[in-house]
Amino acid sequence: MADQAAIDKVVSNLHWLGHDSFRLDRPQGAIYFDPYEIKEGPVAALILVSHDHFDHCVPDDIAKIQGENTVILTESDSAAKLSGKVKALEPGQKVTLGDLVIQTVPAYNLNKNFHPRDNGWLGFILTVDGVSIYHAGDTDYIPEMDSLRVDVALLPVSGTYVMTADEAVAAAQAIGPKLAIPMHYGAIVGEEGDANRFAKDLEGLVPVRILPKEG
Repeated sequence: MADQAAIDKVVSNLHWLGHDSFRLDRPQGAIYFDPYEIKEGPVAALILVSHDHFDHCVPDDIAKIQGENTVILTESDSAAKLSGKVKALEPGQKVTLGDLVIQTVPAYNLNKNFHPRDNGWLGFILTVDGVSIYHAGDTDYIPEMDSLRVDVALLPVSGTYVMTADEAVAAAQAIGPKLAIPMHYGAIVGEEGDANRFAKDLEGLVPVRILPKEG
């Protein structure tokens, strides 16, 4: 696990673009998770796409930030919709790109059918500058989370298609990150109140930071 100074430095460059979309700025090139309804941004060195739903795999949004050297890591359904340097992965794989390490983990529903386990859709653990960042993708609180040990956890909180804020609280306690950041609200489903409840219920248990939505 990274020390707090390293975590703070990395998170200071992490931007929430709404819904499940984040951008991590680095001198070596920006890293995006699930770009959706984004404006123009820095050219991506790496784009991570969790699954092929319309609010996660968006070829038009990816085109805004894709350069000739951009690498896209995703699963097979999304890979079929994208072009360029695209690599399809399954849960449980690890990829090293320069100083980055990307590990894929399962993301699926337990009590609903929007994200079936058999689809092989993804969450990601990105290790950058010694800091591990878990982007859970669209998922419930699944058993595989109990064995995860990461520095920063980006967790959905809206319910309906993913885990509720209460379930996300339980997931955060199981994972025990040094920082949890709520996502999957404020677009399509979920409200700021879900993020606020997540933060309140984790007071004294897991540090939480609610990032402002950026352009």
